Amino acid sequence: MKEIYQELGIDEKVFSYGMRFEKQLKERFQEIDENAEYNQLKVIKALQAHKVSAECFMGSSGYGYNDLGRDTLEEVYASCFHGEAALVRPQITCGTHALALALMSNLRPGDELMSPVGKPYDTLEEVIGIRPSKGSLAEYGVTYRQVDLLPDGSFDYENIKKSLNEKTRLVTIQRSKGYQTRPTLSVAQIGELIAFIKEIRPDVICMVDNCYGEFVERREPLEVGADMIVGSLIKNPGGGLAPIGGYIVGKQECIDNAAYRLTSPGLGKEVGASLGVIQSFYQGLFRHIGPAAGFLTL
Repeated sequence: MKEIYQELGIDEKVFSYGMRFEKQLKERFQEIDENAEYNQLKVIKALQAHKVSAECFMGSSGYGYNDLGRDTLEEVYASCFHGEAALVRPQITCGTHALALALMSNLRPGDELMSPVGKPYDTLEEVIGIRPSKGSLAEYGVTYRQVDLLPDGSFDYENIKKSLNEKTRLVTIQRSKGYQTRPTLSVAQIGELIAFIKEIRPDVICMVDNCYGEFVERREPLEVGADMIVGSLIKNPGGGLAPIGGYIVGKQECIDNAAYRLTSPGLGKEVGASLGVIQSFYQGLFRHIGPAAGFLTL
């Protein structure tokens, strides 16, 4: 290997320097590889269980009634993420759209949204109404409360407890640090936070912004008490192949609400053609594991 690097103009000192640090990171990368293998097998198992076949890749146009590929893919997502139901659609344009859809479909005027992990992802500021925007939650009478993390990056349980009130309907937990400097949250940490919230308010919906977190660990947030997880197919689960799309997975009622908001009351998940992208959704999910998927927790 050294010789071919030298032929490519890489100095021997640079090569040796890199190899030294690669050895130091060997255990960490081995852990990433093992998690990747585990999650790959989990996806394959779900594909087999729901009998994914060539017919699923055909797609549909028009209204999209009885789209086998679309409906089967949503069953696969529900199995992979341990949810009761899933909404996986090209009509969900991005992660922010998926989050807005999940929030707006499960909140009503007079409800309050709370973030116990500090400032939300920048694009959600307009969705919530922190920065005024047409069609924001604030315009529909949904209020917002935020509890910042403690200086060491841990949860401020005392103020979270004080902030939970009779108006609190939904708690949003951002797993990735986004543009912030705080640590990314592990599934175990998210589980502890949800358990604390549910002990105080069992009826509160706990939603996790799962963008960049899919398949990084062996467990997903729904396995530790989350009611709903949301993400973008342009990121991890799209495997670099899905050209568009987003997903919401979780409790049946939450997913039904999101489907009626995405399409129309009375129609919900029954409509929404998969057009020509459904095969890329399957292929992206199948090959979702790559170098980027492991670095969320590095």
